[in-house]
Amino acid sequence: MSKKNVKKSASHADWLRENKWAILILIAAAIIFIVFRSIATDDGEQQRGDEYAEYEKASVTRILTDSSESSEAAEGLKRGEQQLIVKVTSGQYEGEELLAYNYVNPLFGVPVEVGSNVVLIISTYADGSHTATVYEYNRELPLAILVALFLIVTVLVGGKTGAKSLIGLILTLACIFLILIPLLLKGYPTLLTIFIMCAYITLVCFTILGGLRKKTVCAMLGTICGIAIALLFGLAAQSILQIDGYRSNEAEALLQLRQSGTLIGIRYLLVGGIVISALGAVMDVAMSISSALSEIHTVDPTLGKKELFRSGMNIGRDMVGTMTNTLILAFIGSSLALVIYLYSLGLEVHQLYSSAYVSIEVVSGIASSIGVILSVPITALISSVILADGKKQAH
Repeated sequence: MSKKNVKKSASHADWLRENKWAILILIAAAIIFIVFRSIATDDGEQQRGDEYAEYEKASVTRILTDSSESSEAAEGLKRGEQQLIVKVTSGQYEGEELLAYNYVNPLFGVPVEVGSNVVLIISTYADGSHTATVYEYNRELPLAILVALFLIVTVLVGGKTGAKSLIGLILTLACIFLILIPLLLKGYPTLLTIFIMCAYITLVCFTILGGLRKKTVCAMLGTICGIAIALLFGLAAQSILQIDGYRSNEAEALLQLRQSGTLIGIRYLLVGGIVISALGAVMDVAMSISSALSEIHTVDPTLGKKELFRSGMNIGRDMVGTMTNTLILAFIGSSLALVIYLYSLGLEVHQLYSSAYVSIEVVSGIASSIGVILSVPITALISSVILADGKKQAH
């Protein structure tokens, strides 16, 4: 074996030895993911009846009629109806040409041209006949391009750390859509399930980003404490203001799910949403503080708990102002159209503040911000204790 190969094998062995606990945690996390995914998976397959609808891709080959016209009230957007010939490109009717109707409106549906890619609702009836309606413009390719650009930019700018963050993001989305939501639909306790899932995401993401080191352990503990505070504050605010998940805009649709046999708990979804929305910001703050204090401790190992805690608080104060601003603006921005509409009504102050919508948005923004703010002293305290104790043990 050459010297070069010996060095490589030695470096690999050193890396494995250094990261053995992180590897074990990730293996355990993968097993847990598989177990919970199997629990979350629906029992059995849903049987399709004689009449059913499918969403399939198609391409417009001809436009037979087009009655759509521009609407001045909708800033020139069109409304009307198009009669099309489309060629199905997926599903059981792939390759077949169908007559399809496209209902154009500024609020739903867009006018299409020959060559446009669309998604159809193909309704099949008991006698075997089927009809087609344009559901929406097919946005798969544009979305894939945007996602690819995001991935490329993240890796180019962030390097290995950026690539690790993308792995964490993929894991987070997988946990939410493959485990959390199916478990909630099965009737698992809303807040407990969401909190455990957020703690799991925190543990795995930080392990992927920084391995199992003191600074990542500090960030993990600070994050879990921060989201726990956001949860408790959200519960208290929900009780004081007499609002819950049933007052949200989507509650009616979810209530219909419950009435049809789905066991989802709606009441605490408001607080659960607060915890999920706070998670990213709390992780950011906790990691920034623990990483900064770790660097300070490396530069000056003689610093004690009080000095490290004071440094952490000074760093955290600079972050709090911008981070809370970010959270509040994110909540407002996500509902900007509704905010403008409410403002245009010229409502009385007491009428506006007493509305469920305003109360929900205020609770969501403030509870998340409280979690972020209080994660600063908690993470600073945890980091100062762990790092300072490490210094003593070293001596």
